[in-house]
Amino acid sequence: MIIFSGGTGTPKLLDGLKEILPPEELTVVVNTAEDLWVSGNLISPDLDTVLYLFSDQIDRKKWWGIEKDTFRTYERMQELGVEESMKLGDMDRATHIIRSNLIRGGASLTEATLKLASIFGIDAKILPMSDDPVSTYIETAEGVMHFQDFWIGKRGEPDVLGVDIRGVSEASISPKVLEALEKDGNVLIGPSNPITSIGPIISLPGMKEILQKKRVVAVSPIIGNAPVSGPAGKLMQACGLEVSSAGVAEYYQDFLDTFVFDERDQADEFAFERIGCRAARADTLMTSTEKSKELAEIVIGLFDTIVCP
Repeated sequence: MIIFSGGTGTPKLLDGLKEILPPEELTVVVNTAEDLWVSGNLISPDLDTVLYLFSDQIDRKKWWGIEKDTFRTYERMQELGVEESMKLGDMDRATHIIRSNLIRGGASLTEATLKLASIFGIDAKILPMSDDPVSTYIETAEGVMHFQDFWIGKRGEPDVLGVDIRGVSEASISPKVLEALEKDGNVLIGPSNPITSIGPIISLPGMKEILQKKRVVAVSPIIGNAPVSGPAGKLMQACGLEVSSAGVAEYYQDFLDTFVFDERDQADEFAFERIGCRAARADTLMTSTEKSKELAEIVIGLFDTIVCP
């Protein structure tokens, strides 16, 4: 199975999937449009979250970073008058240093990610969506800023006027991702932010055409008219989409077969039929590994109900 992932909602679902399926059967294609260089090192937040999940290092209270990490380097830099745009843990920083040294030595982001996965003892295949630089910028009333400056620096507070995924039209799908897509007919789009987490992946040239030939199941990150977490609501509105599960399904309508939305959601199931996909209700609020596993079992079963395109 191939899973498209961002950095929070989808890893929770992956937490259940890896309890059911052998890790070597999982290929996770991860958003890299939120990557940025900090203090000379490349930070890949979504990739790191997935790496830390599969290596049992993740801080499950925050769903990012490493459990029990310290921040002595970050704090010392502040004492010396140097402000970093992200609060990086010491053990987390080691990951960034290894990645950056590999890239400076000529490795692609894919090669660096596979090396890190090997170091961490991960059997699942974790891949960046592209080896080319792609960056999400948010147009706000306070000016245009990188997604990390908007979400971390400004806490997602400015009104959003538009979203610009820079470099995506010139970027190529990672060769390893293409190889995985050639071999596997099932693609799961996880409950990550549709605009800034999944949007960059499906906006890569040729990706939508590939997905039209696959069985595609997507899980909604929206319950009612609000995201479970993160700024998806503001970003969807800025892109002209209704903040609802139906709005997410509409965003994926070019290739979507089955859409999973929350059992508490009052969405009209006919809305999904009009979009052209089947719909299924489930408990999508993953508050524990067991809940994640229950949702994963439902999702896996839905692929068997889809007639191959």
